[in-house]
Amino acid sequence: MNIVITGGTRGIGKEIALLTSESTDNLVMVTGRNGLELEKMARGAVHGNIVTFISDISKFEDYREEFVYLVKQKLGHVDILINMAGMLVVTDFMDIEETKAREMMETNFFGPASVIRALRPLMKNGSHIVNISSMGGFQGSSKYRGLSYYSASKAAISTLSECLALEFSDAGISVNCLALGSVQTEMFERAFPGHKAPVDSKDMARFIADFAFTGGRYFNGKVLPVASSNP
Repeated sequence: MNIVITGGTRGIGKEIALLTSESTDNLVMVTGRNGLELEKMARGAVHGNIVTFISDISKFEDYREEFVYLVKQKLGHVDILINMAGMLVVTDFMDIEETKAREMMETNFFGPASVIRALRPLMKNGSHIVNISSMGGFQGSSKYRGLSYYSASKAAISTLSECLALEFSDAGISVNCLALGSVQTEMFERAFPGHKAPVDSKDMARFIADFAFTGGRYFNGKVLPVASSNP
Protein backbone atom coordinates (compact mmCIF):
# COMPACT_ATOMS: atom_id res chain seq x y z
CA MET A 1 0.00 0.00 0.00
CA ASN A 2 1.12 3.55 -0.75
CA ILE A 3 0.28 5.67 2.27
CA VAL A 4 0.47 9.43 2.86
CA ILE A 5 0.30 10.73 6.44
CA THR A 6 0.15 14.46 7.14
CA GLY A 7 1.35 15.66 10.53
CA GLY A 8 3.42 12.56 11.19
CA THR A 9 6.36 13.90 13.18
CA ARG A 10 4.91 13.39 16.65
CA GLY A 11 2.07 11.84 18.62
CA ILE A 12 -0.42 9.57 16.91
CA GLY A 13 0.71 10.46 13.38
CA LYS A 14 4.29 9.43 14.14
CA GLU A 15 3.14 6.14 15.65
CA ILE A 16 1.00 5.39 12.59
CA ALA A 17 3.97 6.04 10.30
CA LEU A 18 6.26 3.75 12.30
CA LEU A 19 3.60 1.05 12.55
CA THR A 20 2.71 0.99 8.85
CA SER A 21 6.40 1.03 7.83
CA GLU A 22 6.92 -2.30 9.60
CA SER A 23 5.51 -4.08 6.53
CA THR A 24 7.57 -4.35 3.36
CA ASP A 25 4.29 -4.17 1.45
CA ASN A 26 3.91 -0.50 2.39
CA LEU A 27 5.57 2.69 1.20
CA VAL A 28 4.87 5.56 3.56
CA MET A 29 5.21 9.28 2.91
CA VAL A 30 5.20 11.41 6.05
CA THR A 31 4.83 15.19 6.09
CA GLY A 32 5.48 17.63 8.91
CA ARG A 33 7.31 20.77 9.97
CA ASN A 34 10.07 19.11 11.99
CA GLY A 35 12.79 18.28 9.50
CA LEU A 36 15.08 16.65 12.05
CA GLU A 37 12.33 14.33 13.24
CA LEU A 38 11.42 13.41 9.66
CA GLU A 39 15.04 12.62 8.87
CA LYS A 40 15.30 10.48 11.99
CA MET A 41 12.18 8.55 11.02
CA ALA A 42 13.41 7.91 7.50
CA ARG A 43 16.80 6.68 8.73
CA GLY A 44 15.17 4.49 11.35
CA ALA A 45 12.81 2.69 8.95
CA VAL A 46 14.03 -0.90 8.96
CA HIS A 47 12.84 -1.50 5.41
CA GLY A 48 13.82 1.94 4.09
CA ASN A 49 10.20 2.57 3.15
CA ILE A 50 9.55 5.97 4.74
CA VAL A 51 9.67 8.99 2.43
CA THR A 52 9.50 12.44 4.01
CA PHE A 53 8.39 15.91 2.98
CA ILE A 54 8.97 19.01 5.11
CA SER A 55 5.99 21.33 5.04
CA ASP A 56 3.64 23.46 7.11
CA ILE A 57 0.14 22.32 6.18
CA SER A 58 -1.28 25.74 7.10
CA LYS A 59 0.67 27.06 4.09
CA PHE A 60 0.16 24.03 1.87
CA GLU A 61 -0.36 25.96 -1.36
CA ASP A 62 3.24 27.17 -1.08
CA TYR A 63 4.41 23.54 -1.32
CA ARG A 64 1.70 22.06 -3.52
CA GLU A 65 3.61 21.58 -6.80
CA GLU A 66 6.73 20.21 -5.11
CA PHE A 67 4.63 17.89 -2.96
CA VAL A 68 2.64 16.43 -5.87
CA TYR A 69 5.83 15.97 -7.89
CA LEU A 70 7.47 14.02 -5.07
CA VAL A 71 4.41 11.84 -4.53
CA LYS A 72 4.35 11.01 -8.25
CA GLN A 73 8.08 10.25 -8.28
CA LYS A 74 8.23 8.17 -5.10
CA LEU A 75 4.78 6.60 -4.82
CA GLY A 76 3.18 6.92 -8.24
CA HIS A 77 -0.30 6.63 -6.77
CA VAL A 78 -1.90 6.86 -3.32
CA ASP A 79 -3.95 4.07 -1.72
CA ILE A 80 -4.44 5.65 1.71
CA LEU A 81 -4.38 9.25 2.87
CA ILE A 82 -4.50 9.91 6.62
CA ASN A 83 -4.88 13.59 7.53
CA MET A 84 -3.41 13.71 11.04
CA ALA A 85 -2.03 17.27 11.04
CA GLY A 86 -3.62 19.40 13.71
CA MET A 87 -3.21 22.53 15.80
CA LEU A 88 -4.78 23.50 19.10
CA VAL A 89 -4.70 26.80 20.96
CA VAL A 90 -6.65 26.99 24.21
CA THR A 91 -8.04 30.53 24.45
CA ASP A 92 -11.48 31.98 25.01
CA PHE A 93 -13.29 33.08 21.85
CA MET A 94 -13.16 36.79 22.71
CA ASP A 95 -9.46 36.70 23.64
CA ILE A 96 -7.85 34.66 20.87
CA GLU A 97 -5.59 36.46 18.39
CA GLU A 98 -7.08 36.58 14.90
CA THR A 99 -3.86 35.17 13.41
CA LYS A 100 -3.99 32.15 15.74
CA ALA A 101 -7.66 31.52 15.00
CA ARG A 102 -7.00 31.58 11.26
CA GLU A 103 -3.90 29.40 11.60
CA MET A 104 -5.98 26.78 13.39
CA MET A 105 -8.57 26.83 10.61
CA GLU A 106 -5.82 26.55 7.99
CA THR A 107 -4.12 23.68 9.80
CA ASN A 108 -7.21 21.71 10.78
CA PHE A 109 -9.43 22.33 7.76
CA PHE A 110 -8.14 24.23 4.73
CA GLY A 111 -4.75 22.49 4.72
CA PRO A 112 -6.12 18.93 4.81
CA ALA A 113 -8.75 19.90 2.22
CA SER A 114 -5.99 21.18 -0.09
CA VAL A 115 -4.00 17.97 0.37
CA ILE A 116 -7.06 15.98 -0.69
CA ARG A 117 -7.50 18.18 -3.77
CA ALA A 118 -3.83 17.69 -4.67
CA LEU A 119 -3.83 13.90 -4.24
CA ARG A 120 -7.29 13.04 -5.55
CA PRO A 121 -6.02 12.61 -9.17
CA LEU A 122 -3.49 10.05 -7.88
CA MET A 123 -6.10 7.93 -6.12
CA LYS A 124 -7.96 5.05 -7.76
CA ASN A 125 -10.83 2.68 -7.08
CA GLY A 126 -10.46 1.21 -3.61
CA SER A 127 -8.50 4.11 -2.13
CA HIS A 128 -9.39 5.42 1.31
CA ILE A 129 -9.17 8.93 2.78
CA VAL A 130 -9.25 9.10 6.58
CA ASN A 131 -9.62 12.53 8.14
CA ILE A 132 -8.97 12.91 11.85
CA SER A 133 -11.42 15.05 13.77
CA SER A 134 -12.17 15.36 17.47
CA MET A 135 -15.07 14.74 19.79
CA GLY A 136 -14.92 18.51 20.27
CA GLY A 137 -16.22 18.82 16.72
CA PHE A 138 -18.76 16.00 16.99
CA GLN A 139 -22.33 17.29 17.01
CA GLY A 140 -24.05 16.91 20.36
CA SER A 141 -20.87 16.10 22.29
CA SER A 142 -19.67 17.94 25.38
CA LYS A 143 -17.89 21.21 24.61
CA TYR A 144 -15.12 22.86 26.59
CA ARG A 145 -14.14 26.44 27.28
CA GLY A 146 -11.27 27.82 25.22
CA LEU A 147 -11.73 25.35 22.36
CA SER A 148 -14.27 27.19 20.20
CA TYR A 149 -12.14 27.64 17.08
CA TYR A 150 -10.50 24.24 17.46
CA SER A 151 -13.86 22.50 17.77
CA ALA A 152 -15.31 24.48 14.86
CA SER A 153 -12.37 23.56 12.62
CA LYS A 154 -12.77 19.88 13.50
CA ALA A 155 -16.50 20.05 12.82
CA ALA A 156 -15.65 21.49 9.40
CA ILE A 157 -13.35 18.59 8.44
CA SER A 158 -16.03 16.16 9.63
CA THR A 159 -18.68 17.67 7.38
CA LEU A 160 -16.24 17.88 4.47
CA SER A 161 -15.66 14.14 4.82
CA GLU A 162 -19.37 13.45 4.46
CA CYS A 163 -19.60 15.66 1.36
CA LEU A 164 -16.51 14.22 -0.35
CA ALA A 165 -17.72 10.66 0.18
CA LEU A 166 -20.62 11.53 -2.11
CA GLU A 167 -18.49 13.37 -4.67
CA PHE A 168 -15.83 10.64 -4.87
CA SER A 169 -18.16 7.63 -4.74
CA ASP A 170 -18.30 7.24 -8.53
CA ALA A 171 -14.52 6.80 -8.54
CA GLY A 172 -14.71 4.13 -5.83
CA ILE A 173 -12.84 6.26 -3.27
CA SER A 174 -14.04 6.03 0.33
CA VAL A 175 -13.87 9.03 2.66
CA ASN A 176 -14.39 8.70 6.39
CA CYS A 177 -13.65 10.71 9.50
CA LEU A 178 -12.65 9.55 12.98
CA ALA A 179 -13.62 11.86 15.84
CA LEU A 180 -11.11 11.06 18.54
CA GLY A 181 -11.80 11.36 22.23
CA SER A 182 -9.18 11.45 24.97
CA VAL A 183 -5.73 10.24 23.89
CA GLN A 184 -2.60 10.93 25.93
CA THR A 185 -0.78 13.30 23.59
CA GLU A 186 0.92 16.69 23.95
CA MET A 187 -2.15 18.31 22.44
CA PHE A 188 -4.47 16.63 24.96
CA GLU A 189 -2.21 17.70 27.84
CA ARG A 190 -2.36 21.32 26.68
CA ALA A 191 -6.15 21.24 26.44
CA PHE A 192 -6.76 19.35 29.68
CA PRO A 193 -3.79 19.79 32.04
CA GLY A 194 -3.83 17.29 34.87
CA HIS A 195 -6.17 14.85 33.13
CA LYS A 196 -5.04 11.32 32.32
CA ALA A 197 -6.42 9.83 29.10
CA PRO A 198 -7.34 6.13 29.07
CA VAL A 199 -5.69 5.58 25.67
CA ASP A 200 -2.11 6.30 24.58
CA SER A 201 -0.78 7.27 21.14
CA LYS A 202 0.37 3.78 20.20
CA ASP A 203 -2.98 2.18 20.95
CA MET A 204 -4.87 4.80 18.96
CA ALA A 205 -2.35 4.53 16.12
CA ARG A 206 -3.04 0.81 15.83
CA PHE A 207 -6.77 1.44 15.64
CA ILE A 208 -6.45 4.20 13.01
CA ALA A 209 -4.02 2.19 10.89
CA ASP A 210 -6.30 -0.84 10.90
CA PHE A 211 -9.30 1.34 10.04
CA ALA A 212 -7.38 2.99 7.19
CA PHE A 213 -6.62 -0.41 5.67
CA THR A 214 -10.01 -2.03 6.14
CA GLY A 215 -12.62 0.61 7.03
CA GLY A 216 -13.11 1.82 3.49
CA ARG A 217 -14.74 -1.50 2.61
CA TYR A 218 -17.43 -1.14 5.26
CA PHE A 219 -17.90 2.61 5.75
CA ASN A 220 -18.18 5.64 3.51
CA GLY A 221 -19.12 9.20 4.45
CA LYS A 222 -19.17 8.37 8.14
CA VAL A 223 -18.02 10.45 11.09
CA LEU A 224 -17.27 7.86 13.73
CA PRO A 225 -16.68 8.73 17.39
CA VAL A 226 -13.66 6.90 18.78
CA ALA A 227 -13.86 7.74 22.44
CA SER A 228 -13.98 5.84 25.69
CA SER A 229 -13.98 9.17 27.53
CA ASN A 230 -14.39 12.85 26.69
CA PRO A 231 -12.15 14.36 27.91
